[in-house]
Formats: sequence, structure tokens, C-alpha cells
Amino acid sequence: MAFDIDRYTATSVGVRWDDLDLEDFRAHPLPERSLRTLRYMADVEYHTVCYTRDLLTTPSHREPDVSAFMTMWNREEFWHGEALAAVLAMHDITVDYDVLRASRLKLGWKDRLDPIKQSVLGSLVGADFVAVHMSWGAANEWSAITAYQRMAELEEHPVLAELLRRIAKQEARHVAFYTSQARERLAASTKAQKVTRFALSRFWAPVGSSINSTDDVRHVMTHLMSGTEGRRAARKVDESISGMPGLEGLTIVQDALEELGVPA
Repeated sequence: MAFDIDRYTATSVGVRWDDLDLEDFRAHPLPERSLRTLRYMADVEYHTVCYTRDLLTTPSHREPDVSAFMTMWNREEFWHGEALAAVLAMHDITVDYDVLRASRLKLGWKDRLDPIKQSVLGSLVGADFVAVHMSWGAANEWSAITAYQRMAELEEHPVLAELLRRIAKQEARHVAFYTSQARERLAASTKAQKVTRFALSRFWAPVGSSINSTDDVRHVMTHLMSGTEGRRAARKVDESISGMPGLEGLTIVQDALEELGVPA
């Protein structure tokens, strides 16, 4: 079934958390390990604007449905960051735009070059670059949903679980858009399949890898994706990705876990 972009833009709202009893975290605080993972998640959500900025230099921005989606997507991701920051604030951990700006400044020349690299790549690949963008987005959003679900399962904190459920519900609509777009574009072009497969197999890394230290990435992946259940979740993400046209057999998430040394 085709994704209804008009319905999505008409019903897009910020995730709610004002009705949740965040004071419960004062009485039942999250452990340090989980707070470190939540902080990582908040940073990733806040940095969505950088990803959007880079893609505005590529052929994707000329696609009306893609532009409409990304406008609402960026807004929803921002509110995900705000919601997670509210939980962190109950643990006296402050995440705000000054922190975000500091993180971007640490990236230095790399951050300033990213839009240029995206623009050059988009020009070289042409319209088929949109298939790369959509497939990459699908992989990231599948990973995000899995991360939120795993966090809720591991923590078993009722307030946190409800907030993460609400965030994951919105992420599911993001997956639906990216997947529908990716499948259609990959099915229509052998070139798109080859370029996308090459890009994902060579350059994809866990969401947040470009803005966080390797130690932080390893911590989060070990927290959420280690052990029997974690690896099962990782396999499910890979199976979803490899189910798209031309991407059969890709195991990019499991490959990334192996590279990071995450125990099975």
C-alpha cells in the first residue's frame, strides 16, 4: 500500500509526555548505564537537523513527497529529543542546544564538508541517489525502533516504557514512508540497486556514529544488541533491509556489531 503523504502531514504532531508522571524517576531513577544510552539517543534525535541540512543539497529535495515528509520528520524527531531530554533532566542531566552546538563544533571541518560530499555524490549518481537516501533512512529508522523497543524491555520502567512506545509509534510511520519509497525506486532501477547496495555495505554505521565517540557507540550497541535477544533484534533489522529489491543478503547491522566487538 502506498504511503499517504497528505494524511501524514495533516496528522503529524509532537510526541506527548506532559501527561506522564516524570516525577516517578526521582523515586525510581534509571541506572547510569541506561542514562548514558538515553543521552546518546537524545543527541541523535537533536542532530536530525544536520542530516536534513545535508540532504537539501541532493536530488532528494526536488521530490515533493520527500520534501514534505522531511519537514514533518525533522519536527517530530526534534520533539523526540525534547522528550528524552525531559527524562534526563529528572536525573539532573541537562541536554540543550548549547550542548548540541558544542558537539557540532567538535566535528569541525568534517561537519562543514558533509553537505559538500552529499551534493557531489548526488550529482554523480543523479536521480537514483534518492533510492540510496530512502534505503538508508529505512535502515536508520528500523534501527531506531528496535533500539527504543529494546530499551523499554530491558528497563521495565513503566513511565519510560510508555514514552518510548509513543516515540516508536511515530518512528513506525517514518519507516513506512522510507520503505515504500525505497522499494518503489529500487524495483524501478538496477543502477539504484547497485549504488544503494554499495553505499550501505561500505559506509553504513549505527545511527549516531558520526557524532559520538566509538566508546559511546560500543556502549549503546552492547547495552541494546548484545546477548541472545539483542542479536535476534539485530537480525530482524537486517532481514527487513535485505528484503528490499537488490539488497538481498545484506547484514549491515550484524556486521557493525562484529566490528565494534559487541558480544553475542
